[in-house]
Amino acid sequence: MVFENLAEKLQNALGKLKSKGKLSEKDVDLAMREVKLALLEADVNFKVVKNFIKDVKERAVGAEVMESLTPGQQVIKIVNEELTKLMGGKESKINLASNPPTIILMCGLQGAGKTTTAGKLALLLKKQNKRPLLVACDVYRPAAIKQLEVVGSKVEVPVFSMGDKNDPVDIAKASIEHGKKNGNDIIIIDTAGRLHVDEDLMRELQRIKEDVAPQEILLVVDSMTGQDAVTVAETFNEKLGITGVVLTKLDGDARGGAALSIRAVTGKPIKFAAMGEKLDQLEPFYPDRMASRILGMGDVLSLIEKAQENIDEKKAIELEKKIRSQQFTFDDFLDQLEQMKNLGPLDQVLGMIPGVNSKKVKGLEVDEKELVKIQAIIQSMTKEERTDPSIIDSSRRKRIAIGSGSNVQDVNRLLKQFKETKKMMKKFMGMGKTMKKKGKLGFPFP
Repeated sequence: MVFENLAEKLQNALGKLKSKGKLSEKDVDLAMREVKLALLEADVNFKVVKNFIKDVKERAVGAEVMESLTPGQQVIKIVNEELTKLMGGKESKINLASNPPTIILMCGLQGAGKTTTAGKLALLLKKQNKRPLLVACDVYRPAAIKQLEVVGSKVEVPVFSMGDKNDPVDIAKASIEHGKKNGNDIIIIDTAGRLHVDEDLMRELQRIKEDVAPQEILLVVDSMTGQDAVTVAETFNEKLGITGVVLTKLDGDARGGAALSIRAVTGKPIKFAAMGEKLDQLEPFYPDRMASRILGMGDVLSLIEKAQENIDEKKAIELEKKIRSQQFTFDDFLDQLEQMKNLGPLDQVLGMIPGVNSKKVKGLEVDEKELVKIQAIIQSMTKEERTDPSIIDSSRRKRIAIGSGSNVQDVNRLLKQFKETKKMMKKFMGMGKTMKKKGKLGFPFP
């Protein structure tokens, strides 16, 4: 899970301050020492950590905090603000050309996920009513062009290719003419990578840059490589002048060093983050939302945006009524799993809810096979059992297990999941009502 190790350590370190009625400078020093260790263990750049701790401490020992009625909360607020600032402060959007097409040059080392990311970006922009064109300029890696064509067909975006015998600069130039003729307002150029930064790679990228004058040069880096990702970003920025970074595999990065260091080291924003392998799992990078997730404050806005995009409004209203009247059944649970599956891994979704312990929900995800198993178990229950699971004793559990071709442990696990989901849905409904009262966002709750 994203930032799992760092989040746990930071929350523990700062949680100790909450219980104190008054804070001394020594209390702040002790907490900052733990925060510093947590950041260093997360592979955050040493200079970045040093400056971060200095900035937080300067604000945390001020009169405003020390004389506050809730000093611990004030320190957490400061850490949240400084983390947000460290990652760029606010979302950095794509620079669109005033006279289309907008040209986006994708670059990076081999293995970072550049070609797949190009497809993900095309899909994301397509959802924003753009007409992207993918361009195959990697003429060196075997099957690179074919890979882009496969990705393009999956996201239903056209791919421009001239085979692997032409110069990448000529391909890039020809793609722009092609895009203009066919009404493509975004051109995404997928370039070749190398195992490491070398002169040939940089020279080719510089030639493409000079000839097509892209509005965006996005560097794709593997966030799980930590400090190596930061070093790569620094080198590409010096040689090429990147405009932004796309972090891949952020969902598998339990440390978070790259995300917390890249902006400070390169001065260039993180524009997107890949939160999974699926082609629809590329998200704009919001520093404020990411800081909130790290500190256990949840990410309500992202959760609501996901829900608005994927959850059936009528079903949500119906479900909300059932939960309020304590009529949430196993049939509803099964239907809800189908819808929640569209939001992404359940542990990531639940981790966005303020106050939900990310460790408790770790690994809560439903794949197709698991869904079939759950369906079989639920269908082996009587109507009475599905409506009121509290009556399911040990003999009933054995009968359900035999009837569904599973074992008692599977049934026990499902009953536990049902209980946790019931709790989570109550929280989810309450959150929707609060957001609606504040008038911040529309959401399908009356």
